[in-house]
Amino acid sequence: MMDKGISHNRDEETIEAKARWFQSLPLSERMEIMCAFTDLALEINPDLPDRKDAQPINRRFQIITRT
Repeated sequence: MMDKGISHNRDEETIEAKARWFQSLPLSERMEIMCAFTDLALEINPDLPDRKDAQPINRRFQIITRT
């Protein structure tokens, strides 16, 4: 079982660590999270179910890191 305490360790924020955390959840909790993300996506874009094709966005993202 994974520790459910609060951590401030950046190593626990890797995609692998997040995947391990997600996989540690019971199926019912995974489904709740998926439904919450789906509800959020539909709230932001109510026409999402009517879209038949995915298009890339024409925006740029800049990742800023602390040195």
